[in-house]
Amino acid sequence: METKRFGGKVKSERETEARPHGQVLKYNPTSNETVIVLDNLAFANGVALSKDEDFLVICETWKCLRQWLKGENKGKTEIFIENLPGAPDNINIAPDGSFWIALIQLTSEGMEFVHNYKITKHLVASFPKLINLVNGAKKKAMVVNVASNGKIIKKFDDGDGKVITFVTSALEFEDHLYLGSRSTNFVGKLPLTILH
Repeated sequence: METKRFGGKVKSERETEARPHGQVLKYNPTSNETVIVLDNLAFANGVALSKDEDFLVICETWKCLRQWLKGENKGKTEIFIENLPGAPDNINIAPDGSFWIALIQLTSEGMEFVHNYKITKHLVASFPKLINLVNGAKKKAMVVNVASNGKIIKKFDDGDGKVITFVTSALEFEDHLYLGSRSTNFVGKLPLTILH
């Protein structure tokens, strides 16, 4: 998934405005053909296949979509989860079939409304100095665990960035959650057994 209009090099103003230039593609190695599965995605930045392989979850700026691959809803696209407190950066499936979503650009307190309307996103993107006011500092971290029905199960938040900052990925493996970050030189390891 990459934005086709800007060649993958998207500035923060374009991220905030979330113009729909992304795609999900399906490649068939046998026929050497590529087809568009989903088009006009707004800064798509993560995709995960469900445990039963019947749908994809595609993360865009401020929401995630569900694209049905099998069953009576095959081909249908719907909102999986929206109005998140940050922009989904990556998504990974957990062993139980839920999803771990790393959130970046955490919304500053009192500014959540900006991401709910296209006009407010456009207005902020038109004035780059407003972006820092709307988006929280990169010295924060948040990861959400979302059930296959699109409901948040758990939320881990390091609002002060004391342990880790700017988490861009979360992967569950053997009762631990591994956290990747673009602003640290280590991989975070969070034991999930003590948190249940």
